[in-house]
Amino acid sequence: MNTLHNFLFNVYPYICLAVFLMGSLARFDRDQYTWKSDSSQLLRAKQLRWGSNLFHAGILFLFFGHLFGQLTPHWMYEYLVSASQKQLVAVVAGGIAGLVCFIGLSLLLHRRIFDDRIRLTSHRTDLAILVILWVQLVIGLSTLPASLSHVKDPQTMLRLADYLQGIVLFSPDASLVRGVDWHFQAHMLLGMTIFLLFPFSRLVHVWSGFGTVAYLFRPYQMVRSRRLNLPAGHLTAAAPTPRRAGPKPVTQPAPTGGRDDSPAAPVVARGRTT
Repeated sequence: MNTLHNFLFNVYPYICLAVFLMGSLARFDRDQYTWKSDSSQLLRAKQLRWGSNLFHAGILFLFFGHLFGQLTPHWMYEYLVSASQKQLVAVVAGGIAGLVCFIGLSLLLHRRIFDDRIRLTSHRTDLAILVILWVQLVIGLSTLPASLSHVKDPQTMLRLADYLQGIVLFSPDASLVRGVDWHFQAHMLLGMTIFLLFPFSRLVHVWSGFGTVAYLFRPYQMVRSRRLNLPAGHLTAAAPTPRRAGPKPVTQPAPTGGRDDSPAAPVVARGRTT
């Protein structure tokens, strides 16, 4: 049991991160035409509009909330806010964002399962990744009561944050996770698995979303207008007749002393010119 625990929380995170980074790079290099989200908006737009907006608004808030909330060392914010106050903010804000994301994802999942046209045009990985994200949200929302009970004594939150920061610093300590409630452990393991499946699903379009930030810093695009301020009627002016490409005709004089008095006919000089 100790071996399995150490593997899941000391080794498995780096396997997921390695596949996440190298797999994304390999897919972008080899299969760029599959680097897309395969939108089905034309098949059913109204439910997609509500579901997609709610889902993306909630998931972005949750992603950055987990990123900065768990990976920020305690000493960086202890002078501004206590650990208990941070825990309370995380529960309230994360609960609202999680509920918004859950509603949006449920709409997207319902649309993809119960609409015949969308189901037939969907890949298996599309449905699988939606189900995994939905389960991850359910597990995350189930941790809220326990997280709320830890507000007065936020040691569990600090232990989980220390563990995740250790992964980033290449010094993970699986003992920090031992004894934590099962839904916290399941939430972390399933989150690692999502990173593992990331390069093989439509989630790769997330990279493109972050890549759009570069548009804020690129130079202005020069656009040349087609209006050249030419005088009126220039379009009706006779255009010169184009000359056919090819060798120029050469006039050869008619032979003298003959009975043929017709004018000389142009002949095309054929041969190599120097």
